Amino acid sequence: MGMAVWIVRRSINAFFDGYQSFTSIAALLVFPVSASVLLSQALIPFATPPLLEAISLRLWTLFQAARFPASAGFFSLLNVKLAQTVFTFVSTLPSSFLPLYRSILRTHLFNSFVVLSANASTFALLFLVFNAVDLLGLSTSNVVLCLSAAGAVLYSVVVANTTVICNLAIVVSATDNCGGYLPVLKACLLIRGRVMTALGLALPANLGMAAVEALFQYRVVRQYNLSGELNSSLFWEAFSITYFHALLVVLDVIMSCMFFKICRTDCHSDWEKGHGHHGEELEPEDKVTLHV
Repeated sequence: MGMAVWIVRRSINAFFDGYQSFTSIAALLVFPVSASVLLSQALIPFATPPLLEAISLRLWTLFQAARFPASAGFFSLLNVKLAQTVFTFVSTLPSSFLPLYRSILRTHLFNSFVVLSANASTFALLFLVFNAVDLLGLSTSNVVLCLSAAGAVLYSVVVANTTVICNLAIVVSATDNCGGYLPVLKACLLIRGRVMTALGLALPANLGMAAVEALFQYRVVRQYNLSGELNSSLFWEAFSITYFHALLVVLDVIMSCMFFKICRTDCHSDWEKGHGHHGEELEPEDKVTLHV
């Protein structure tokens, strides 16, 4: 955790050292993505009848087919959040097709496949556990509650690790100019042994962006629903909150880049130490060979 705090402090210092450049990047490049994310979440209540409800029903049918307990509050909440996540992803996907983001488009799409695979694997494991408990006749309310709590913890850990790997894969894709599955593999190798540091870095960034998204819902969406009109003050408040969200995204990218640099440096150092140690072990054999 100490390394995570050090990276956060260095990232903030780097952000203020290049304040003009980073704020320009936030305004020109990241602002459209932040706007699409915030607006997609604002459109969720209006999309409930045709689209969001259909996604939710599909997910609930899947849960029922897997024989998950319908009375468990965890799966009800998970159903709603997954439906909202799918809707947000579909709404923000067009921003990835802009010319400025084509270099990381393949990695972004493969990250979506990785997230889908992680969710499917977790649901498959929960499916086996709940069905095994049902077959053994142990499906009491207390057991179901304990399994639901354990499933929530397991799902949170899997999603957190998957998110960290996908974010690092985007940085690898941008720095190494590669796309698809290769950045994800590199991210998995780089993050090995540094998972706690990566999670410590992801926590403040995600909490900050979640707070900004909640502020947008409260100050902009709520006021618009109450007044029914978009006046100039509400527009500029929405603009300011969106720009602040873009700044947090830039800061998150800086932290990811610094973490990537540290991971790559450590990997090179470990490789050089291992290579040097291997060479030191072979040196006596070479001498014996020369002597013979």
